[in-house]
Amino acid sequence: MKILLSGICGFAGSSIAHSLLDHDSSLEIVGLDNLSRAGSHLNIGPLRQHGVKLIHGDLRSSSDLESIAKIDWIIDAAANPSVLAGVDGTTSSRQVIEHNLYGTVNLLELAKRHRAGFILISTSRVYSIQSLAAIPVTVKENRFEPNGNAALPRGVSFHGIAEEFSTAPPLSLYGSSKLASECLALEYGEAFDFPVWINRCGVLAGAGQFGRADQGIFSFWINAYLRRAPLQYIGFDGAGQQTRDCFHPRDLVPALQIQLSGAKTKKPRIVNFGGGVANSMSLAQLSNWCAQRFGPHQVASNPEPRPFDVPWLVMDSRLAKKTWDWQPSASLETILDEIARHAEAHPDWLTISAAL
Repeated sequence: MKILLSGICGFAGSSIAHSLLDHDSSLEIVGLDNLSRAGSHLNIGPLRQHGVKLIHGDLRSSSDLESIAKIDWIIDAAANPSVLAGVDGTTSSRQVIEHNLYGTVNLLELAKRHRAGFILISTSRVYSIQSLAAIPVTVKENRFEPNGNAALPRGVSFHGIAEEFSTAPPLSLYGSSKLASECLALEYGEAFDFPVWINRCGVLAGAGQFGRADQGIFSFWINAYLRRAPLQYIGFDGAGQQTRDCFHPRDLVPALQIQLSGAKTKKPRIVNFGGGVANSMSLAQLSNWCAQRFGPHQVASNPEPRPFDVPWLVMDSRLAKKTWDWQPSASLETILDEIARHAEAHPDWLTISAAL
């Protein structure tokens, strides 16, 4: 089987590629990346050593895909994954749409040409910002969680956010571009008769993740805390009680293997993947974990709201369990320890990976 994996030099893409080959060395993986992300070049050597054929190309340019020979599947893991992208004054709104939507369209045209299956690595950020912000929450053990004494919106439970939760805008340019990509992927698959799977992933985390607060919060926080770099709780009274779950991208691979082996079935096309409540924590809890590991470090408080932030976003992956018999393998403690050990071994990681 020959697979084209876009964004392969990113954290998610490289982790998926290595894990797929660890499980099945007979796979032929062709990786495409424009290497625009600081630190992504560090993944070139290990991927080549694992047998991956790398193409330095840009998904926004259809001509960069013309030389790709017959493929069986495409895994689209390329994206600008920041909810602040295009609106923070440092990045282009047009480039966000070009990267996250037009690039996917070019890959879908490639899938159409080769009649290849298509898997989109999507995001929890396709869910409505306003609806997420309106979820009634309460504080328990220094973290937000849904308020059991209030009526919860459709798609919300103590298990997390389910697939039927609102996707009404505003989402962020990132979220809207990914939601549009989901819709187009399903339309292409139906119109041109190739299988499509949409995997909506929550926060991905693990060793080697690039450290930026807007893209890899667990990696950024642990690396910054270890270096005694300035940190602050932003918004929500500056208490750090906003809560997220996480899982390691290699844990996605068992589901990917089943998806790659199947064609069109009646299984749900859109499924959530996340760490769930067991793999969730607040920033304040993460700071406490860091303090126990590295010693004390003062975290500043800034109550001013941060654009697109929400108090509680935990993914409900029960449909993934039902559909693909999937659940995350790595515990939260395992993931945090992995990041910490990598941070201790790479003292310049923030400098390498967080540069603009």
